[in-house]
Amino acid sequence: MNDVIFMAFIATVGTWSVTALGAATVVFFKTPNPRMLNLMLGFAAGVMVAASFWSLLQPAIERAEASSEVPAYLVATAGFLCGAVFMWASDKIVTYARRRADSTQGGPHERLNRIMMLVLSITIHNIPEGLAVGVAFGTLQEGQYSVESLMGAITIAIGIGLQNFPEGAAVSIPLRREGYSRRKSFWIGQASGMVEPIAGVLGALLVVYMEAVLPYALSFAAGAMILVAVHELIPECQKNQNVQPYVSTMGIILGFAVMMLLDVMLG
Repeated sequence: MNDVIFMAFIATVGTWSVTALGAATVVFFKTPNPRMLNLMLGFAAGVMVAASFWSLLQPAIERAEASSEVPAYLVATAGFLCGAVFMWASDKIVTYARRRADSTQGGPHERLNRIMMLVLSITIHNIPEGLAVGVAFGTLQEGQYSVESLMGAITIAIGIGLQNFPEGAAVSIPLRREGYSRRKSFWIGQASGMVEPIAGVLGALLVVYMEAVLPYALSFAAGAMILVAVHELIPECQKNQNVQPYVSTMGIILGFAVMMLLDVMLG
């Protein structure tokens, strides 16, 4: 039990570290390479879409069929929709707060409000991602988990970590443009990912101590991941298609194929 929670903690520290790595680009570049960012975003989206089914929804349905009195299709659908609604509500809250900050023109705290909203938007966005990683590792029964289930949890962490790289850059680079030092821009950028280890441990604890909620938690994580991939990652990586239009698309295909290969081959 403790091993599973520790693995969830280590995995989410890893995803936080990738956020810090993305924030560190401000030290070397004024702007990151857009082609590389599009490829990484596309790859992360493909991994997350594939992982949502093979590593989250499919196990949720199987566990619900084995242990739940509620029909498995209702369990998976309810959890999936709750995860998507949670992410949607988080985005709405942040968007509202950001608009309130933007409506303050010329005020003494305008600059601070904009920075806070930028960091808050990425931080709230990272909560369900940390939960998804924690839930994935929480499903591993201590001393009894298989290689394929462990690889599934690891690939989820890798997919979320990859998409954290441009998020770290998305915070630190605008701060640098507003006149903040490189060091301060980096520290604020990496701080946006600090919530992931906390959410990861909570997700693992929830699954370990409340096994009945496991199918719902798995499908909840899937819903959150699909919404992030479809609403944010895919549209973002498809921008600027006039230059190398298939870079991001091939990233999506490659990410999906890698995740599918790992799950099917090891399963």
